[in-house]
Amino acid sequence: MALNYRSILKTQGFALLFVALLCVPSTMALAAKAKAKAMPAPAPAQTHHFDAPAIGELRTVTTESKKDTLIDMAARYQIGYAQLLAANPGVDPFLPGANRKIILPEWHILPGTAREGILLNTAELRLYYFPPDGSEPRTFPIGIGREGLTTPLGTTTIVNKVDGPSWRPTPRMRLENPKLPEVVPPGPENPLGAYALYLGWPSYRIHGTDHEKAIGRRASSGCIRMYKADITWMYENVPVGTKVTSIAEPVKMAWIDDKFYLEAEPNDAQIDEIEYKNRQITVDIPDGIIGKIRQKAGEHANKVDWAKVRQVLVQRTGIPTVITE
Repeated sequence: MALNYRSILKTQGFALLFVALLCVPSTMALAAKAKAKAMPAPAPAQTHHFDAPAIGELRTVTTESKKDTLIDMAARYQIGYAQLLAANPGVDPFLPGANRKIILPEWHILPGTAREGILLNTAELRLYYFPPDGSEPRTFPIGIGREGLTTPLGTTTIVNKVDGPSWRPTPRMRLENPKLPEVVPPGPENPLGAYALYLGWPSYRIHGTDHEKAIGRRASSGCIRMYKADITWMYENVPVGTKVTSIAEPVKMAWIDDKFYLEAEPNDAQIDEIEYKNRQITVDIPDGIIGKIRQKAGEHANKVDWAKVRQVLVQRTGIPTVITE
């Protein structure tokens, strides 16, 4: 049964009133001035913020046949492949079996950073977009740079958007593969897909792909890849000038309905282990994380089940888990 943890968006209305009088007879000006004194002062401008701790829901589906693979299901349900593997320990990704229950990790604690514009959390291979009107954010799985060609961290902006981008392989790419052409025009075989959002970082883009099975994996040369439907939505809804923040936050936590939840995504090395080494995860508990959990738990830190905390940090399923007794 699906667990819906969508939060209610709190909004607060406000009004602004401007009165301007230019070149009017003195008697009219005096009357208008007297009337203006009786009016309440305009409310100060306010910025709306989405203040819920998490978005989405956890769903369970079943394989359609014994030939159904997790990489097929990732594409079918538009889930990141590595995240699907992490959420389903013990399931053979190539032979999960018929009528096998599969968890779709679509419920996410929001990262503990500024909620503005585009937020790339490379540690969970996920993009968040926070609309400027404060409405509920959107989130999408992404593909990022592989080892040695990592996606940058830091802050930049969207500087351009292109419908039907051309792809020009870098000199490094053409050196590695001399058969690559100088330019690949728009079309179904273009690695950038149908749309591209160009970043202030030269040579880096958020774009579609001609290889959607790479979504949710560390497989690009540093750019951010998205499913076709997702990049289409981004192109149509995200304006040029939007702030882009790239972080690496594999462990997130939040109070939800009076319960304290911990979500631990596999880090870069663990993602590779899950995908290529049949889930031989090396235990890696981040430095200082216990102190952060205590601080976030506040006066209820004595209720934290530390054995459960260790289990979440070791297993790295990416599923928010209650850690208070």
